[in-house]
Amino acid sequence: MSDVKKVVLAYSGGLDTSVILKWLQDEYQCEVVTFTADLGQGEELEPARQKALKFGIKPENIYIDDVREEFVRDFVFPMFRANTVYEGEYLLGTSIARPLIAKRLVEIARETRADAISHGATGKGNDQVRFELGAYALMPEVKVIAPWREWDLLSREKLMAYAETNGIEVDMKHKNGGAPYSMDANLLHISFEGRHLEDPKAEAEESMWRWTVSPEQAPDAAEYVDLEYENGDVVAINGVRLRAHEVLAKLNELGGKHGIGRLDLVENRYVGMKSRGCYETPGGTILLKAHRGIESITLDREVAHLKDDLMPRYATLIYNGYWWSPERKALQVLIDHTQARVNGWVRVKLYKGSVAVVARDSKDTLFDQTIATFDDDGGAYNQADAGGFIKLNALRMRIAGKKGR
Repeated sequence: MSDVKKVVLAYSGGLDTSVILKWLQDEYQCEVVTFTADLGQGEELEPARQKALKFGIKPENIYIDDVREEFVRDFVFPMFRANTVYEGEYLLGTSIARPLIAKRLVEIARETRADAISHGATGKGNDQVRFELGAYALMPEVKVIAPWREWDLLSREKLMAYAETNGIEVDMKHKNGGAPYSMDANLLHISFEGRHLEDPKAEAEESMWRWTVSPEQAPDAAEYVDLEYENGDVVAINGVRLRAHEVLAKLNELGGKHGIGRLDLVENRYVGMKSRGCYETPGGTILLKAHRGIESITLDREVAHLKDDLMPRYATLIYNGYWWSPERKALQVLIDHTQARVNGWVRVKLYKGSVAVVARDSKDTLFDQTIATFDDDGGAYNQADAGGFIKLNALRMRIAGKKGR
């Protein structure tokens, strides 16, 4: 008999977590509390409640929380203040949602006096690390149940057979038959893994994409969008002030219409293997480009370069599940300090899969047109000064050159 009496399950209502719910009841014979996060995945969440009720979960033990604003305000926006990209391409849409889910799992565990938490991440993936590092950081004594590391249902086909045997509805069956894609969605992105994507030679089928039109089918006319910034965050689009999650939702709509934000990536997982996934991140792609645009006129050169130096480390911390670590928090303090004067507006041009910054301005701009001009600057800049600067910087190379080094 297990010593776990009550467990909080991160529950989406999909195949994996529906099987896990029943498995926990059978294997651990414990009371299950379900937590379903509304992260803006664009799906009706009420079916998750109905599925939980069907398997005997008490109504008071079913948590369906709208965390969209917290997700964008406290996780996505802080990440984008650092211009965060993992391995040069990935905008960390899955990674950045996990620390928030871990936080709510722990909060609900304390509220319901649960003995453990559980998740549906596989033993091959990164999410097990992200969930559990977050949970241990916030609740050091927590017990974690990871069914994929315990059971023998180690394939989609076995999961579906278990579901059929136990009367569990299976959603999102692929129209061509076989197991569905493994998908993750939130306001920042939607990801696809599995099926023929496991062969990196195979191109993703067009019917797979959900948020974006193909660039070839995007409108023939470009669209211009103005983003207003305060302290490094977008607060208004085309003059209309919006809440954080509304900003991202609107940019997703605009970017998706113009075929922006598709990515086919083979990434290096934390557990050591390479993994191929496809991602749609239309709003995030626009945010990244626009933020660099406003920083280009408001950040000091060396501060901007320092941020660029630190960004890969920051991105790796998020990817590897260290959002709640002391080092990530310390980096965030520095990053946020640099954003105090990142204010103003940026105009972006959206056209057939591309986003380009075409104009920007700020009351805190460091751009001085009287100095930068190619016309007569009235003595604002003495070009003769450059000669001494060049000679000083060349001195060590001239010495080495004389020595044949």
